[in-house]
Amino acid sequence: MQTFQIATIPGDGIGPEVVAEGVKVLDAVSALDGSFAFDYTEFPWGCEYYLREGEMMPADGIERLSGFDAIFLGAVGYPGVPDHVSLRDLLLRIRHDFDQYVNVRPVRLLKGAPCPLAGVDAADIDMTFIRENSEGEYAGSGAWLYRGTPREVVIQDGVFSRHGTERIIRYAFELARREGKSVTSISKGNALNYSMVFWDQVFEEVASEYPDVETHSYLVDAASMLMVRDPGRFEVVVTSNLFGDILTDLGAAIAGGMGLAAGANLNPERAFPSMFEPIHGSAPDIAGRGIANPLAMVWSASQLLDHVGQGAWARLVLGAIERVLVDGTCLTPDLGGSASTAEVGDAVVKAIQAMHAEGEIG
Repeated sequence: MQTFQIATIPGDGIGPEVVAEGVKVLDAVSALDGSFAFDYTEFPWGCEYYLREGEMMPADGIERLSGFDAIFLGAVGYPGVPDHVSLRDLLLRIRHDFDQYVNVRPVRLLKGAPCPLAGVDAADIDMTFIRENSEGEYAGSGAWLYRGTPREVVIQDGVFSRHGTERIIRYAFELARREGKSVTSISKGNALNYSMVFWDQVFEEVASEYPDVETHSYLVDAASMLMVRDPGRFEVVVTSNLFGDILTDLGAAIAGGMGLAAGANLNPERAFPSMFEPIHGSAPDIAGRGIANPLAMVWSASQLLDHVGQGAWARLVLGAIERVLVDGTCLTPDLGGSASTAEVGDAVVKAIQAMHAEGEIG
């Protein structure tokens, strides 16, 4: 039996509640399959750790995580700890130090999921955002000059290397070629006359190597409008760190809500572990009430399964989420139901078991 070593970082707010359901689903899948298992090591890092120890993770945290097959992260952030500290000193540090330069965020309207757009069905919203995850606007480069004086000046640099820009665009083209889809680049070259003009240039260069792949390019403001008015035109989307962060929240809003928004942070070369997480944040206002939607975490578990070579099970887990949504009798309050976090996790497990019994995998 193959055993995958998984580091879990439940983190803050609703993080521990949803991670428990993600683990529940992974264990249900491995029990049904019998040829692989998961071994978890939990790390209690996050804002509580920061308030106690003065750091979001210990100095040797990256070294301690480096030997795992994958990282399963719940959420980061809590009142009392500045957001730029909680984000940069844990989540962004892991992404950067493990060169998880590909952020994969599916924006897909599952059957049964609510959509605020009129006249749209599931086939109309099926995008995969490939977001550059290691540099760009979140590189952390800049300066704060004359702090606290009338001459105060802050400079936030966007960092776009040829290496970083080309590899993320090439990843998007390879994915689109495999899946027979188009690639859309989203930038802001009309206003950002260095970074985004460079991005557009590199996109054109890489596109010339993939004549079989249909391409489109939009400015980010136009893309925001088109995602609402005509979402079906987007398939594989590649964009920078900042634009990808913003647009995938918009994507979540049109594809069922933040409770269905998952993300994978990948090091495709597998020199370092990749990390899987829901993108909804820690939601401290509902933490501890047992009403958080675990489906984004379960979706990220599906991404983890795919990453460790269990693609058939990954697809079945996604199908189980869809079955629970279509059934509609066991949903958390954000989706109009009254079920608890654990009850929804149980419902997904039952759907997985039923689909397996029906012969959908094996």
